[in-house]
Amino acid sequence: QVQVVESGGGSAQPAGSLRPSCAVSGVTSSSYLMNWDRQAPGKERELVAVITNTGRITTYADSVKGRFTISRDNAKNTAYLQMNSLKPEDTAVYYCNIKRGTSDCWGQGTQVTVSS
Repeated sequence: QVQVVESGGGSAQPAGSLRPSCAVSGVTSSSYLMNWDRQAPGKERELVAVITNTGRITTYADSVKGRFTISRDNAKNTAYLQMNSLKPEDTAVYYCNIKRGTSDCWGQGTQVTVSS
């Protein structure tokens, strides 16, 4: 059974950094896309970043471009979201997803709170 588990969220001050992780288990290869979404209270879920199976191609929402970096370590079946220059509007629950064909598997989410 495939499982996706996020960790490493938490609290930071504006302009600070956090690096949540996304660990995948129950897979036999790294042939899947990975993405991070986020959802703030009262707002729709937003796609934040996507990375291909090899890690060579990444895409970002305009709201995080230049501040966030998605990466993955296929040897560890783990993806990361390096978040720098955090802003209060980055406060949200961050969800990791793996996509294999038309199948999605989401994690439970990790809370990120940015405030002074």
